Amino acid sequence: MLALPATLATLFALVALVTGCSAPEPGARRAVSAPAVQAPAAATPTFPAPSPASASAAAKPAARRSGFDDMSPPTQAMQRDDAANPAWLWVEDGRQRFDAQCARCHDVRAMAGVAARHPAWDAQAARPLTLGQRIAACHRRHGQPGSADLAPDDETRIALETFVALQSRGRPIAPPQDPRLAPWRERGRRLFEQRVGQLDLACADCHERHAGRRLAGSVIPQGHPTGYPIYRLEWQGMGSLQRRLRGCLVGVRAEPFGSDSDEATALELFLMSRAAGLPMETPAVRP
Repeated sequence: MLALPATLATLFALVALVTGCSAPEPGARRAVSAPAVQAPAAATPTFPAPSPASASAAAKPAARRSGFDDMSPPTQAMQRDDAANPAWLWVEDGRQRFDAQCARCHDVRAMAGVAARHPAWDAQAARPLTLGQRIAACHRRHGQPGSADLAPDDETRIALETFVALQSRGRPIAPPQDPRLAPWRERGRRLFEQRVGQLDLACADCHERHAGRRLAGSVIPQGHPTGYPIYRLEWQGMGSLQRRLRGCLVGVRAEPFGSDSDEATALELFLMSRAAGLPMETPAVRP
């Protein structure tokens, strides 16, 4: 009789992944697998059979598609129309902050393509930096004395990252071919494939092996970070990729990565490499 509750708990958490809601009691560490009292089959969700088109897409990992393609027409229209896209409030905030804080060193025209090439190696930090981390580092190096570091979802960092990333909209994602990034990219790939949490699921389980299928009425996306920072209707605001990763980890009842941690950076580097060639969409809208 234990298999039924475990299956329901598993499906509840998977619904949380698709809808963005948090599953209850997300306190388990990432390395903890499913509790031993559960039946072995309980940790494996049952997905509806895909349509022929989605089955074909799932069978061809190279047939990459943005999450935009899986959204409803009204949400797609919201993203396409800058006047209706709520993320434009953050774009304008970022524009003002850029003019006040960044324009004395950086020409906005030079920002074209920058977001499509991050994460990138930073010689001073001797490690890769995401675009948000680069902005935070610049703020720290050239900001006012005693200024605090900008956390991933700090309003200044999100606004500046949104405005800078907008300058790459429509450009293909082009990860740097820097050999120093290879170990970090490989670490990110392993994290993507690693089963974690009480539900013993990996990123690849949903976003690669079952991408294109439906769960709770929603299409499971391939998980390409083409539009971050994004405006999520559920959040009613802008958020970073790190925020979305935290939501996924909580959904499988795993311990989230720390802010700007090596794990978060490595996984973002791998995800951007996996999305190479797809166009940047920032500021994107998602459900």
